[in-house]
Amino acid sequence: MAFERADGAPFAFIPGQFVQIHFSYADGKPTKRSYSVATIGHGDGAPVQRIEMAVSYVEGGAATDLLGHLKEGDSIDGSGPYGRFCLMDADTNTRYLLVATGTGVTPYRAMLPQFKALFAKRNIEVALVYGARNSGELLYGDEFEAFARENPQFHFFACFSREARTHPRAHDRRGHAQVALEELQPNPATDIAYLCGNPNMVDQTFTLLKDAGLPIPHIRREKYVSSR
Repeated sequence: MAFERADGAPFAFIPGQFVQIHFSYADGKPTKRSYSVATIGHGDGAPVQRIEMAVSYVEGGAATDLLGHLKEGDSIDGSGPYGRFCLMDADTNTRYLLVATGTGVTPYRAMLPQFKALFAKRNIEVALVYGARNSGELLYGDEFEAFARENPQFHFFACFSREARTHPRAHDRRGHAQVALEELQPNPATDIAYLCGNPNMVDQTFTLLKDAGLPIPHIRREKYVSSR
């Protein structure tokens, strides 16, 4: 989904941050939901005109009901940006391991211009491991594949836990995201990891990386929880 500010002003954010949508339940109780900004900007924090975000469908979900019935031109209440799930200028690592499931991949899409700039500045590699049940749930998959073709330092792994593609590709893996991550052999001397998505995946991957020796500050996490 894409939104613009009602006052026409641009929106400044750092890739990895999120916005909050504010609304009320049927009984009038106020609530809010958080969504990472998926917009591909310039990567330098410069304001953008349009905020893109990915929304998971949740059967019976209040946010699903609100957002699913919006028409072009409708308005909602929101705030932000918030969050520190961002790349850090002080990092001196030589590889980023990005792990995601579902809409948890959206902050990595916003980070692509930053990675492109980093490739020109220092010798780093980036591996994005994306877990989905099938190819139909591989959000922005074509964009990540195209970025990998244009930037040899970027490696994209699509992990399918339920159903493989009819015509598998070289970067496809069967199983959960941890399958490809173990193949990449996490290295505490070179790696910083970002984990975003299903809480179970985040917790399991955090344990895997910690057992591999990565310092806790080098394992950066953001959990996505679907609320009914």
